[in-house]
Amino acid sequence: MFCLPIRFAMLPIESALFIGWALAVGLSDWRRRLIPNALVLAGGAGALALAAARLSPFDISTGAALIGLAAGFVALLPFYFLGMTGAADVKIFAVLGAWCGPRALVGIWVAASLAAFVHALVLLARRRAVFALRDLPEQASLAERRRNSTPYGLLLAAAGLGHLALHALGARA
Repeated sequence: MFCLPIRFAMLPIESALFIGWALAVGLSDWRRRLIPNALVLAGGAGALALAAARLSPFDISTGAALIGLAAGFVALLPFYFLGMTGAADVKIFAVLGAWCGPRALVGIWVAASLAAFVHALVLLARRRAVFALRDLPEQASLAERRRNSTPYGLLLAAAGLGHLALHALGARA
């Protein structure tokens, strides 16, 4: 019988904090397509505090957390200016950089973007027409916006959770 050695048997509190934050981000983005700034700030403060205390669940230093924060912000900012992503997605990616470090960002971005591509294909197949969120009228209901948008913050958070799982299995970014 094949068994993977998983370190989640006794989940460290710092990992539980990251998981809780990522789940809160994902749930908020899924349900409301909105991620409160307080949740972004709490995640960033938690990531930096744990890195400073040398308790990061990803074993990164304070310097790596700060570089990850800046790299995550700068990396998605052009997509925000082009109208391809929301401001919350940029901030969440920056906070993921603070949690996971700059080396993990490419993998997280690729995983989330591939999942977004699949979600977009599902939306297109379901609607059988191209109907962009920015083409929706201002008075479109939240339900209509939800049906025609991809919760990218949720996908980023899920990719971050995947990175934590890989890290727990001993994989390095």
